[in-house]
Formats: sequence, structure tokens, C-alpha cells
Amino acid sequence: MTEPAQLDLGPDPSLLIVDDDEVFLKRLARAMEKRGFAVETAEGITAGKAIATARPPAYAVIDLRLEDGNGLDVVEVLRAKREDARIVVLTGYGAIATAVAAVKIGATDYLSKPADANEVVCALLGTGEALPDISENPMSADRVRWEHIQRVYEQCDRNVSETARRLSMHRRTLQRILAKRSPR
Repeated sequence: MTEPAQLDLGPDPSLLIVDDDEVFLKRLARAMEKRGFAVETAEGITAGKAIATARPPAYAVIDLRLEDGNGLDVVEVLRAKREDARIVVLTGYGAIATAVAAVKIGATDYLSKPADANEVVCALLGTGEALPDISENPMSADRVRWEHIQRVYEQCDRNVSETARRLSMHRRTLQRILAKRSPR
């Protein structure tokens, strides 16, 4: 197996990775260190915000859903501390609404899990294609419904009760839908 090539990361190769999946966090951290990044990791919102405030990195990879909250909170803190930071939001619950929310808050890019280190590097450095290929399979009706729910949820500032009221849906039903992965 060949070693990954060192990249031109500029004068500051600092990278913050925030993810509550310990195995994924360690594996991605090792892969990014091999590519020349100076990696710091955090397993939650509190630790991520602390690092972003004390030592704002030039690059960040932040999971959207963490056990102690929403990764967009870390994005906001980092963007306030360092405007030139390149931030990629990772999630296993990819939705158009959350991608738009992440970019509006200040994320540079948005990737769905599972993403490998090469995809993350391309997103961080902006070396990927300008637009993804057009899918030959359109979204299913279940996926369109799920996307709509996610958009309303983001518009309600991730408030479950308000989202349920606007969608004329029982709050517990909405919580079950939000807890599941997106349909295909």
C-alpha cells in the first residue's frame, strides 16, 4: 500500500475533527495526519467549541449529529473565530435542507457518510468537480417527503414541537422520523 502524498496545505495545516464515532474519528485523524494535517480531535460539541475558540484551525471536519447536540453549533463558533477556515460537514443523515443550513452558517462543503479521507481532502481543499454527475435515479416519494420534513425542521431552528405543529403531525411521530436515516 502506498503512502498518501503530502499536500500543499498552506502555512497553517491545523485540522479539527469533531465526531462521536470513536473508530471513525481515529481512522480519519490518522489518514489526515499522513497527508500533512496537524490534527486535533473532539468527540462532542463542548470539546469542539472549546478547541474552535482557543485554537481556531484552518480546516475542520464536523459531524452534523453528535450525542450532545448539533455539529452546526461548532461550525458557527469556528466561523466567528476564523473567517477563512475551510469547514466540511459530515453526516449519515444527508438531506438537502441540512446541507443548505450548513452552507448558510459557514460550511465550505457537505459530505454524506461514509466518506473516505480522499473525499474529505477534496472537499477541504476544493479540488473536486464543480458539480456532481446527474443521477439517473430520481428521489423516491419517501425521500422527497423526508427532505421536506428536514427543510421545515431547519426552518424551525431544529425545534421538534414547532416543526410538528407546522406539518400537522404528532410530535412523537416526527421524532421517530428524525431519528431514522434518510430513505433511498
